[in-house]
Amino acid sequence: MDRVQSSLNMTDSNSQSATQRMYLCIDLKSFFASVECADRGFDPMTTDLVVADPDRERGTICLAVSPSLKAKGVKNRCRIFEIPSNLSYIQAPPRMQLYIDYSAEIYGIYLKYISKDDIHVYSIDEAFLDVTTYLTMYGLSARELALKIMKDIKDTLGITATCGIGTNLYLCKIALDITAKHSKDFIGYLDEETYQRTLWRHRPLTDFWRIGPGIARRLESVGMFTMEDVAKGDEKLLYKLMGVDAEYLIDHAWGREPCTIAEIKSFKARSNCLSSGQVLMREYSYEEARTIVKEMVDLLCLELVDQGLVTNNISLHIGHSISALNLPKNASSKLTDREILKQTPFTGGAMTIPVTTNSVRILTKYFEEIYDTKVDPSLPIKRVTISFGNVVDEGYEQYDLFTDPAEPEKDRKAQQAVLDIKKKFGKNAIVKGMDLVDHATTMDRNRQIGGHKSGI
Repeated sequence: MDRVQSSLNMTDSNSQSATQRMYLCIDLKSFFASVECADRGFDPMTTDLVVADPDRERGTICLAVSPSLKAKGVKNRCRIFEIPSNLSYIQAPPRMQLYIDYSAEIYGIYLKYISKDDIHVYSIDEAFLDVTTYLTMYGLSARELALKIMKDIKDTLGITATCGIGTNLYLCKIALDITAKHSKDFIGYLDEETYQRTLWRHRPLTDFWRIGPGIARRLESVGMFTMEDVAKGDEKLLYKLMGVDAEYLIDHAWGREPCTIAEIKSFKARSNCLSSGQVLMREYSYEEARTIVKEMVDLLCLELVDQGLVTNNISLHIGHSISALNLPKNASSKLTDREILKQTPFTGGAMTIPVTTNSVRILTKYFEEIYDTKVDPSLPIKRVTISFGNVVDEGYEQYDLFTDPAEPEKDRKAQQAVLDIKKKFGKNAIVKGMDLVDHATTMDRNRQIGGHKSGI
């Protein structure tokens, strides 16, 4: 690492800016499934395995499907009942902490070759690397360096990686998503010329980064079915159709992306927020869901205190069950998850409160006010989301005329004591009485990471 950094320090900054940049986007194939195979000593490319919680119903979504099962036609993110009954496979319960540990080890491998300043971690299994200044130092081409890193990952952890190489961040991502999967060495390369020559007429549009079904439908409604159509289309029409996002879409249609990793790392958000949400495992009544809201406020307030932050803006979003629609029998089974989310009613609201605080007592009071006045008590509840907006440093804490400053300070000291105990002995080492009722979820969620079992 010292050799890497010293080489960078010796590189003339003017020559760097004049050099065409070269990026790698490395993805780990079917990461969760590959980790489960590797941890069992199996080859992920030949082992049939899905990652799905066996304690949930057969309708549960598989978090990952091994490459071997994909080759047999099993789609990623399918449901258990959709896997053909004639296929024999391993069902591995999710172990989120294990995946985080593997991801950290892979990041360590990147650091053997690239400075952290030139790495942008995009997700648990995907990262962008700016290798522009390293190719001369190593005497390697971008493809050779990519193969070296991919081999290190495979030899060290047994995980197969794929890689997109591009002259900007967008092109390396597209090279990964569209071209690498068809390459024998799992590497794809694009510059603006090859992108326009090979992918301008590629369909469907949803294969391209940041183009979902909704955007694709809007573009197709005006006769744009390919990136070439977008690039050569009427810009005024695109801005009318997409708003300010048209700028990014037009750049990407031409294969352009001016943003660099350095700019990503230096970005500062104008405003910050904290949020928490959960999908309940069954339909909850109005009174049961009140407990869930209070539990979530309690946990998110601890996060505020832990980060030394305060807020004066709160919001509550309650998603009701599909049963509230009174659809004909079996009608809901024909709807996709997205269609169900769009059709189910929701209630809730937002509020700017007269104090800027992280006191759980004060914030819970205002959340209960929203809940009591905005949530429909007659509808079963399936989803709860809360958020704190306008989050700032606790140095900006403010009180109204009716708040005794000693009370929030007392709350904060109590919350800090709870945090200290949880950090030392575990998240469930200290809980409140409401966390012990049958319909509470905090203790189970404390054993999870990202809504799935941590495996520890």
